[in-house]
Amino acid sequence: MRVLLNTGEIQRRVAEMAAEIRRDVPEQIHFVAILKGSFVFLSDLIRQIDGSVSLDFMALSTYATGTRSSGEVRLLKDLDTPIEGQHVVIVEDIVDSGVTLTYLHEILRARAPRTLRTACLLNKPAGRRIDVALDYVGFTIPDEFVVGYGLDHADRYRNLPYIAIPDL
Repeated sequence: MRVLLNTGEIQRRVAEMAAEIRRDVPEQIHFVAILKGSFVFLSDLIRQIDGSVSLDFMALSTYATGTRSSGEVRLLKDLDTPIEGQHVVIVEDIVDSGVTLTYLHEILRARAPRTLRTACLLNKPAGRRIDVALDYVGFTIPDEFVVGYGLDHADRYRNLPYIAIPDL
């Protein structure tokens, strides 16, 4: 396995992103994290933000056990609370094809949040099939399959404190 982003690099950038988000939204922020991959990023991100935050989770799937997006999005878990009138920040681990995030934006915009922004740890533009707006980006990475820091391959490697390119 080759380390792409080490723990220190990730922690520094997450702290910077938290400051950027708080600068843009000084009021209550409602985070919507996309399971399972973004839970580690969300945890570190919200602990760097002063003031009031709330959170909820959604689960969508476009990956089975492979390393490429299937292109078909399935909603596996919806929000537990309404987002109408709230400042919402979607928290994504990685944006690759843009298909999942586009689907998610459509669903959440229909629920009338006051603002809707997206924070993604990893941006992989080489894999983009749909152009999607990203408000906060941790790192732009090459077109490689990555694991660690919440990202998995067949539900393994989520526990790594860094981002790596596995030898599959």
